[in-house]
Amino acid sequence: MRLTDSEWKIVNCLWANKSMTLMELTRTLDTTTGWSKQTIITLLNRMVEKGIVTFVQEGRTKWFSAAIDRTEAELEETTSFLDKVYGGNVGLLISNLKCSDKLTKEQLEELKRIIEED
Repeated sequence: MRLTDSEWKIVNCLWANKSMTLMELTRTLDTTTGWSKQTIITLLNRMVEKGIVTFVQEGRTKWFSAAIDRTEAELEETTSFLDKVYGGNVGLLISNLKCSDKLTKEQLEELKRIIEED
């Protein structure tokens, strides 16, 4: 399941906090997005329909939680990006990062260690 940029922002909040109310999400996201409460409601409703988010109703309060696994979502997004931009070639991605000086020496060492692991 592919997530939009807006959906990533919401689900990242939920992964970090396990569950949140609409007001908690609105306060948290307002500083980085400026989204109104109504925008977040619309996004949450769409995400519930897509199975990305679930909620538990306690009285008048809904507690929203992520319904998808973070690792699986990250892997799917990574695979999609790699296929779309680099035709699935990981070597091209790493080469571009290295040539653009986007990787620190520590990150390069970490990549070497990961590649050499079984």
